[in-house]
Amino acid sequence: MTISLTATSITECAAWNDALRALPAAHVLQTWEWAEFKRYETGWTPDRLRFTNVNGETVAAACVLTRRAGPLRVLYVPKGPALAYENPALVNAVLAHLEALARQRRAIWLKIDPDVIAGTGIPGATDRHPAQDDPAGQHVLDILRARGWRFSASQVQFRNTITLDLTHDEDTLLMGMSQGTRRKVRTGPKKDVSVRLADSEADLRTLYELYTITGQRQGFLIRPPDYYREAWARFMQAGLAQAFLAEWGGQALAGLVLFHFGPKAWYFYGMSSNQERTRMPTYLLQWEAIRWAKAHGYPTYDFWGAPDAFCEDDPMWGVYRFKDGFGGTVVRHIGAWDYAPNPVLYWAYERLMPRVLGMMRRLARRAT
Repeated sequence: MTISLTATSITECAAWNDALRALPAAHVLQTWEWAEFKRYETGWTPDRLRFTNVNGETVAAACVLTRRAGPLRVLYVPKGPALAYENPALVNAVLAHLEALARQRRAIWLKIDPDVIAGTGIPGATDRHPAQDDPAGQHVLDILRARGWRFSASQVQFRNTITLDLTHDEDTLLMGMSQGTRRKVRTGPKKDVSVRLADSEADLRTLYELYTITGQRQGFLIRPPDYYREAWARFMQAGLAQAFLAEWGGQALAGLVLFHFGPKAWYFYGMSSNQERTRMPTYLLQWEAIRWAKAHGYPTYDFWGAPDAFCEDDPMWGVYRFKDGFGGTVVRHIGAWDYAPNPVLYWAYERLMPRVLGMMRRLARRAT
C-alpha cells in the first residue's frame, strides 16, 4: 500500500509548533525554537516541512537542518521526523520525500534519529530491567535497511534513556524509587535544603557557574556561557523550559534545566557544586522537577541519556545509576540513520572528515 503525501513549508512559529505537538513522536528538538537556536549558534538553516494526506490532514512533520560542506551539503532531522511509526506505508512515504530532498540538494548525507523505541530494558539483564523488543520499532529498522539507510557512525543524540511514567500518584512514584534514592530525596528537607524556580539573569549565571564546576569534576567540555544562556533563556521565554535551583542558607548547591513539549519533559541539564554534597541536593532537586512536570500535565519524564553499553566501564555509568534510582524504565531507541545519495562520496566523507577535524584541532592548539 502506498500513501500520497504533499509536503509544504511552514514559516510561522505557532503554526509549526501546533502542528508538531499534535503528532506522535513529537520531540522538543523538532520545535521552532530549537532550529532557531541551531541557526544562531552553529549556522544550520532550517526547513520545516508539514506532510498532509489526500484529505488535507497533517500526518507528519520534519524540521530539516541544512549546512554546507564545500559545494555540497549535509542534512539533519534532529529527533525526527514526527509521525505514526506503526504505519509502514506512512513511514515509507515520508522517507521517500526526504530521500528526494537529499538528492535534490546534493547532500553527502541526510541523518535522522527519530524518537522511535527499539525496545525496553537491558539486553542480558536478569533484574528489574529485562529486555523486550518493540515490534513497531523493529519494523521501522527493517524499513530503513530495506531502503538502503545505514546505521550512523555519528550518533548525535543519546540512543538510550530512562523514562518515568508520571500518570501515577506521588506516593506511588516515591515507592517506585530504590530505597537509597528515596532516603536521599528525604534528606534534603531534613538538612534545610530548599528548591525554587530559577528564571532571572542572575539565576542563569548561577546555573552556568554550577555547570562549569560539574564539567570540571566529571571531565566533560563546557561551551562558552553565551551558548547556554541563549539555549536556556530562549526556551524559558517560549514556555518550553523551566530551571530549578536547590539552595541551603542562600547558597546555590545544585541546578536543573527541564525542557518540555508535547507529552514529555526532558531532564536536559543538571549541575551541582562541590560544597555540602552530604545534604543530597541533587536528589531533592530531581524529585521537585518530577513533581513540577507531573503537576503541569506531562505524562512522561525523560531522564535524557543512558549508557550505550550497560556496564561499569561506560563513562555514563555513574549518571545512569543516579537516574535509575528514581524507578523508571530503560528505553532503547533506534538511533541515528544516514541516507547517502552518493555512497562513494559518503564513504570518503566519513573517513576523511575525522582526519581533517583532527588536523584542525592540532593546528589550533599549536597556535595558542
